[in-house]
Amino acid sequence: MSRSSGPKWQAVHAAAGEFLDHYATEAAGYGWTTLQLFGVHPFLGVVRSDYCGALVLSGEKPSGVEPDRILFQRTHYRRGVPGVPTGSVPLWSFKD
Repeated sequence: MSRSSGPKWQAVHAAAGEFLDHYATEAAGYGWTTLQLFGVHPFLGVVRSDYCGALVLSGEKPSGVEPDRILFQRTHYRRGVPGVPTGSVPLWSFKD
C-alpha cells in the first residue's frame, strides 16, 4: 500500500486525525503507546496485520478509548492480546 494515496491511506489518515483531536490525551493517560496506535511491520508494512496498531489496522474513525480498547463504530482494537509480535515501527518510519 502506498502511504501517500488511495482510499485506505486516506481512511487511516482521517482516523488518526480524529483520534488525535478527540482522544489523544485520554489515550496517553491510559498508557497507549505510539506503536500500539500507529505501528506497522518494519519491512512489510500493513501486509503483516498482526504488527499493525489500532488506527492503521482499522481505518475507521474512532468512537472512544478505554484502558484496554480503542473503540470504532463497528469494531474495537484490544491491546495486550497474547501472541502479538513485537518489533513494529511507526507508520511514518516505514520505507516502501
